[in-house]
Amino acid sequence: MVKPEIIKLLKKRFPNLNKSQISSIIKIIFQSMTLSLKSNKAIELRNFGRISTKTTEARHSARNPKTGELIFVPEKKKIYFKMSKHLKEEINK
Repeated sequence: MVKPEIIKLLKKRFPNLNKSQISSIIKIIFQSMTLSLKSNKAIELRNFGRISTKTTEARHSARNPKTGELIFVPEKKKIYFKMSKHLKEEINK
């Protein structure tokens, strides 16, 4: 599902809001989620799941597959999602 589809669904459910208001709300939600993840705070959405970041350590032993040369891979953050039991049950019905 893409953002315009989400906006259409929300417009049907809340006809008193216009599309630009709904779009602004979605934008604010994603900006808030991004700021939380940047500051290493987990996001927990009940009955959906938990989104958090984990840091991978820097490595000196990675290899370029084309040349076989050793390369340095810097430390970086990755996003992890753990679904809730409720979501898991809904998907597997």
